[in-house]
Amino acid sequence: IPKTGPVIVAINHSLATYDSALLFAAIYKERGRAVRPLIDKLFFKVPYAAEFMQLLGSELGTRENALKLLKGGEMLCVAPGGMRESLRPSSERYQFMWDKRKGFARISMESGAPIILAACPKADDIYEVYPNKLTAWAYKTFKVPVFLARGIGPTPIPRPVKLVHHLSEQIKPPPAPKNKEEFEKVLEKYHKKILLRMKRLMADAILVRD
Repeated sequence: IPKTGPVIVAINHSLATYDSALLFAAIYKERGRAVRPLIDKLFFKVPYAAEFMQLLGSELGTRENALKLLKGGEMLCVAPGGMRESLRPSSERYQFMWDKRKGFARISMESGAPIILAACPKADDIYEVYPNKLTAWAYKTFKVPVFLARGIGPTPIPRPVKLVHHLSEQIKPPPAPKNKEEFEKVLEKYHKKILLRMKRLMADAILVRD
């Protein structure tokens, strides 16, 4: 984690979500840097939710906001898999859904900011999440989180799980071509490189955990 300069921290998204807040606290404690999370527009549809999140330093996850913050030398946090990834059933635990999510890689290339990957597979053990048609329907139709899950016993109390974040080295973006078609080709290769690194990072984190 660099002490200064723009950087993007990309994390896997659990249902519990507070694992990311613990990472932010650790970064602030160790490096003295505040992390600026980019959040879903759903927060802005719930009364007072957006205002509360903004007090904590969060911003709406748009390209414009991301580039503005990076230009100001900020450290951003993104969860490329978004809500869809957080609603995965436990049968798909320790997986991430970034195959079609290239926005964070695109912003990295446009701004020149490096990406640091953060993997915390153990966060998927906090809750047992059950597959059901209602979850899929609510997400597809309204993009809202409706889920069936349990923590300790049949309750929503989170299980006591030790959470460890495994971070990658800084992945520096390639130069961004001015030609649009060439840019997309370079972006595709950069995105694949990031996915490959995240797969290795998650696998290593799972081995350490076991």
